[in-house]
Amino acid sequence: MTTTSAPQLPCKLRFLLFILSILLDAARRPNGTVNRRLMSLFDFKASPSPKPTNRVKTSDVMVDHSRNLWFRFYIPTTTDAAKLPVIIYFHGGGFVFFSANSKPYDDLCKRLALELPAVVISVNYRLAPEHPYPAQYDDGFDVLKFVDATNFEGFPSELDISRCFLAGDSAGGNVAHHVAVKASDHEFSKMKVIGVIGIQPFFGGEERTESETKLTKALLITLKRTDWYWKALLPEGTDRDHPVVHVFGPQSDGVLGKKFPATIVFMGGFDPLQDWQKRYYEGLKKAGKEAYLVEYPNSFHGFYCFPELKESSLLIEEVKDFIEKQSAPH
Repeated sequence: MTTTSAPQLPCKLRFLLFILSILLDAARRPNGTVNRRLMSLFDFKASPSPKPTNRVKTSDVMVDHSRNLWFRFYIPTTTDAAKLPVIIYFHGGGFVFFSANSKPYDDLCKRLALELPAVVISVNYRLAPEHPYPAQYDDGFDVLKFVDATNFEGFPSELDISRCFLAGDSAGGNVAHHVAVKASDHEFSKMKVIGVIGIQPFFGGEERTESETKLTKALLITLKRTDWYWKALLPEGTDRDHPVVHVFGPQSDGVLGKKFPATIVFMGGFDPLQDWQKRYYEGLKKAGKEAYLVEYPNSFHGFYCFPELKESSLLIEEVKDFIEKQSAPH
């Protein structure tokens, strides 16, 4: 773990993160509810673009109107490949904030689609506290089954669902893991989930780790904030050792399924969650699963959303290598 108090960042970016932290705190009420109206003032949305913008075309597909479950397709238009791997992406935001069409995530998914290249499916799952556990995980798994059926209008011919990766950042990394557990023993007709990409995944437990207690003034993520997010997500009467939080903890059976895929985990040296991410990686290895750990010492929680940071580009290169390795014949 890093020993200095803050990462080296441009002043403009540091100010932006400071303002974002204030706004997110203001939207979280002490009674455990969220001020959605306040949140809507700064959670800017991006519309789909059937005509390519920045060499990527996007479209939205509704899965279930009753719960507003939908996803956004991102298809690069500059690749010669007949078939592309598919990344099913789950956005971050503590299970509480943002959506698939929030501008930072729309920009990130466009970048992934173009630079990997891949077809990206960004899932708009339901949010806590209005929809507590297990809504987010049910939504994620239902999208997998929907895509596997491939019977909806506008299904892209470029998509190779025999090379499917589940990816997510922060809370989305947690969702990606648990959806992968559900998928690992499910018989799909065409889909094969061959990898999990956990970008600073959000895990935890009742215990306070060294990184949580030392990085008390971290950007965006603090103990006070993460405790609030877990309380918003978890069922009444449960604690942070719940298996959805503490994957290999005292309340978890640790069963991952026979076909749980290879996993790559990204950590940042200024992320209070890094100890839990490392334990997650170690738990996968102990369970006999293929797992990789990548650490960027100067990175804070959420660095991947800022293309001006070199680690953001390094992450995309690592993801590209991981996809190629898992796509190769074994």
